Amino acid sequence: MNFKIIFVFLLFHFVFILSQTTAKVIGVKDGDTVVVLLEGNIQKTLRLAEVDCPESGQPFGKNAKQFTSDQVFGKQITFIPTDEDRYGRTIAKIFYDDKYLSAEIIKAGFGWWYFYYSKDKSLGELEFNARKNNLGLWQDKNAISPWEYRKLKRENALNN
Repeated sequence: MNFKIIFVFLLFHFVFILSQTTAKVIGVKDGDTVVVLLEGNIQKTLRLAEVDCPESGQPFGKNAKQFTSDQVFGKQITFIPTDEDRYGRTIAKIFYDDKYLSAEIIKAGFGWWYFYYSKDKSLGELEFNARKNNLGLWQDKNAISPWEYRKLKRENALNN
């Protein structure tokens, strides 16, 4: 029995280590999307997992982009791919300086916990604290989530 537990434990850690990739951040498209340079000078666009930042046309969109840039631009990061979105971007958990980028964005008040795609309730707690302390976008009492903003834009486009 103990052998099976040890084997599963080792297998899990081996798979986890293999799924990590290191890269250098060479661009920040917006608060939740970065461009990295992989080995062989291959560029890859990564959409951050578990967070949704204001769009560039929304209040605090530029602030979210600047925050992300300040955190990771020009740095070596480690990322773990979790999925691919409909635009072909790799959805990934990004780690730098022993920090989880999505959590740092939420904690600073520059993004929403994307609870629809995340089960990590600690990120919800970070959002709650940022809201309570009026950090970042939470200074705006009428802040609209990016998914609602995109929905309104689609509806307006259909009505025009």
